[in-house]
Amino acid sequence: MAESESTLPILQARRKPIVINANIGRVILRPYIPPTDERIRNIINRVLDMDEEDASALLINIMHDFSHRHRYFREAVLRNFERVVSHVPDLEQLSEDNRLLIGSYFTAEYSVEAAALFNPSMVQVPSDESDPEGSCRFIMSFRATGEGHISSIEFRSGIVDENNDIYFDALSNYVRTPKVHTDSNYDIELFHLKLKDMKVGKRVAEWLLDGLPDQFTFNDLQDKLAEHHNGYRLRAQDKLQAIDKAMWLARSNYEILFRPEHQISERVIFPVSDSERMGIEDARFVRFVDDDGTVIYYATYTAYNGETILPQLIETNDFLSFKISTLFGKQAYGKGMALFPRKIGGQYVMLSRQDGENNAIMFSDNVHFWNQASLLQTPTFSYEFFQIGNGGSPIETEQGWLVITHGVGPMRTYSLGIQLLDLDDPTRIISRIDEPILVPNDHDREGYVPNVVYSCGAMIFQDELIIPYASADERCGVATMRVSEVMARLLAGCS
Repeated sequence: MAESESTLPILQARRKPIVINANIGRVILRPYIPPTDERIRNIINRVLDMDEEDASALLINIMHDFSHRHRYFREAVLRNFERVVSHVPDLEQLSEDNRLLIGSYFTAEYSVEAAALFNPSMVQVPSDESDPEGSCRFIMSFRATGEGHISSIEFRSGIVDENNDIYFDALSNYVRTPKVHTDSNYDIELFHLKLKDMKVGKRVAEWLLDGLPDQFTFNDLQDKLAEHHNGYRLRAQDKLQAIDKAMWLARSNYEILFRPEHQISERVIFPVSDSERMGIEDARFVRFVDDDGTVIYYATYTAYNGETILPQLIETNDFLSFKISTLFGKQAYGKGMALFPRKIGGQYVMLSRQDGENNAIMFSDNVHFWNQASLLQTPTFSYEFFQIGNGGSPIETEQGWLVITHGVGPMRTYSLGIQLLDLDDPTRIISRIDEPILVPNDHDREGYVPNVVYSCGAMIFQDELIIPYASADERCGVATMRVSEVMARLLAGCS
């Protein structure tokens, strides 16, 4: 007879002596453009009216104070100069120093971790030749929050050695945002489907995209819309609305590219589109293996524009180039979506929480569209009575899908739980442990959001479940559990 779960010892994750703190000195360069053309021109004219000697001395000071804090500082400042170049008189007469000085007035530093570094996820990546034999290389992502509560994605890398000790690579002194690919490619069939989901009528969408190739670019779309704007057929209000929606959709789906020389800890994915201008929140990365064995890294995240949230998807093969796209469908809303690491029965599968309270599970033939969802579980245990959610993508084991959960209890306390889903039918919960595996301690009670431990994705190496977690939404740590011990407990009541 199986031992009663109530008589089993409490199973708790063991905290590693690892603390990953926010670093206010990690700054990126951002455009700093006034809201009106008049102000832009006023600033430029004031700079141009400066005494030549004073202007030269000022630029020397700027280069001395800031150039060592950023890779390619001159390049970044000149790029911001190009943003206001249309307001510059006698452009041909300007020296590069003049351009740099003007550009510096339209550039600002932004500390990406000024407020917090939290909500990590962790995935295994191919090892380097220099890594010790028997080790496992990983990349960890974080939600970094700075001035104005704007969130972005940052990364760290490291290895887990044969003894399951965790070592992080050296942290770069620099951080940098990527180049935005301004002429992204779009699949016309996928674009049609997304317009349909945005309530653009079929006939209007066909009219809108008529003549575009199967794979079209942002410039192709702009040219086509310009034809419609100038053409005699553009009369109906729904056509105008369709054009607005098409442009919004195109700008919300983009590609970004980091330079190969940028270390992983230098790379920051900062909000680009209007739909995410106030933050990229809680990315859940997963190493996804397709039916043909192809590996791609996906991440779901929540885009926030200050008023509404929008579920987005990241795709990357190398953590250098990233494709960002919008998730659509009747069930593609809410927060906390977590993709399974492979298809099940030929379908993509996702954990989700559409109602802010319960865990759901979704199935789809297309990773970008989610129309089917069913309730997976409601809060059951006292530590999750307020709400339950996932703690990242499920992890495949021989016994089933291992899922970290989070629960919100009294005093808005966030704790982590664990459960096992059936491999072939993940709508079936095989077992849950009735107490949390990680609860806030005294250290977790002080921070940006007190009384919180939270994770966006764990991984297994050898017999170790490695759980990166946020502490008080301010800093991060790592906890581990023996998989064999977890499974013994989960399966104790199933025999």
